[in-house]
Amino acid sequence: MRLKFPLIVLTFLSFAANAQNKMKKVEELIDKADPGWTLVEDWIKTAQNKVEILPADAAKAKEALYKTQVTTRSSMGAVVFNTGGLLIDDGWIRILGSGNSKFDRTLPDWNKGKTFTEFGEAPPYLLIADDAIGGFYLLNGGGLGADIGKIYYFSPDNLEYEPLDVTYSEFLGFCFNNDLDKFYEGNRWNGWREEVSKLKGDEVFNFYPFLWTAEGSDINKNSRKIIPVQEQYGLNIDLRKQLGFEK
Repeated sequence: MRLKFPLIVLTFLSFAANAQNKMKKVEELIDKADPGWTLVEDWIKTAQNKVEILPADAAKAKEALYKTQVTTRSSMGAVVFNTGGLLIDDGWIRILGSGNSKFDRTLPDWNKGKTFTEFGEAPPYLLIADDAIGGFYLLNGGGLGADIGKIYYFSPDNLEYEPLDVTYSEFLGFCFNNDLDKFYEGNRWNGWREEVSKLKGDEVFNFYPFLWTAEGSDINKNSRKIIPVQEQYGLNIDLRKQLGFEK
């Protein structure tokens, strides 16, 4: 599904450039003259979908920003530094920030060991958000294709990396204003909102039969249980390998 939004285009290139060089001090990454949060906040105020801003802890925010190595002038840096994370549509989509008791994961720590080994490395992609059904949103750093800086969706219903043809800023626009019922058509069960609203930010619903099987195509007939998001991500990666998706 191709999504296009007339928002400011911010790419992955600044992250990669910083990561390949000596890590910048957090003070160098905080842009007081032109903070990106002003713009992100305006987008949230006019959002059509429900957006919950989780409060950030100042010390943890600085640490997360330093580990991520992006400036607060960018929308990603703004989200990391100014929020503990963003919950969209009663928590259906969780956008990673600097962590919060309700969403106990930070963007850099969640990626460590998955997309890079040590902070400061330039990863092939970066996990920037996920959803309640075990889907993951990735920012391409070159490992997913030539479209560096664009977002992919690691879909639980086909285990493919689907290009969305949007930047991080445009992805925020997608979360704030897109018709999520249409995007997730067939993947929302009766009464999902009440169940998802009680889900912790480090948990997802696991389905059986798997959503990518013919038997699991009707989500209302599947059994589901809550498992750690870490477990689901590992399962998705392992299944891709078993099915021969990984070269």
